[in-house]
Amino acid sequence: MRSLLIAATALGFLTTGAMAQEGTAAGIAGGAATGAVLGGPVGAAVGAGAGAVLGTVIDPPPAEVRTYVTAHQVAPVQVTAPVVIGEPIPETVVLHPVPQYETYSYAYVNGAPVIVDANTRTVVYVE
Repeated sequence: MRSLLIAATALGFLTTGAMAQEGTAAGIAGGAATGAVLGGPVGAAVGAGAGAVLGTVIDPPPAEVRTYVTAHQVAPVQVTAPVVIGEPIPETVVLHPVPQYETYSYAYVNGAPVIVDANTRTVVYVE
């Protein structure tokens, strides 16, 4: 019981910075509900923290960004490593900026549009 409380507290500290995002809110709610069923109040706290982290990782870019990327195809590149949401795109992939959305860049990788965080090169969306 004590280790669950410590884990819940640690997860709470790790997730407070990103709680304003919609994906995070949905993750918190879903994680808390699942945790409550499995572990009562402490399980709810642990589930909420885990859900917040997962919700933040998969928060998709705005529809306008996705529309721009599909309308403005660029030369595709091939990579051998899998392209995974939440992971960085290889440094060999040339990224293209999304006008009016400087936080996003994109490329066409292995035949699919891939949108990344322009500052960290972290994949945020793969079609």
